[in-house]
Amino acid sequence: MRTSPSIAPHGPEPDTCIVLDDFAGRLGRAFRETSEERTDREAVIADSLAGEYSEPVRIIAFNTAEGWSRDVSVDIADELRRNYAVEDLSESVLMFLENNRS
Repeated sequence: MRTSPSIAPHGPEPDTCIVLDDFAGRLGRAFRETSEERTDREAVIADSLAGEYSEPVRIIAFNTAEGWSRDVSVDIADELRRNYAVEDLSESVLMFLENNRS
């Protein structure tokens, strides 16, 4: 008898990060749409460094399998401060760092 592969993920559910971005003017703020593969912490940092966000305001992490969510903006800002030189950061990332101090 043949069995179908499981569609349920194997192992623990990864944390998901979403970015609240400010598009200014009439557009206002919105959580950025992204692919599932670009929602981990490392991808959000890489996308920030690549200038993918207009003016990131807040970063929220959640894990539905574990039942939690929290604002990780300060954590990510601190990680950017520790690992990257200020002169390598875009104006939008510098503004994010200024607004998210520990």
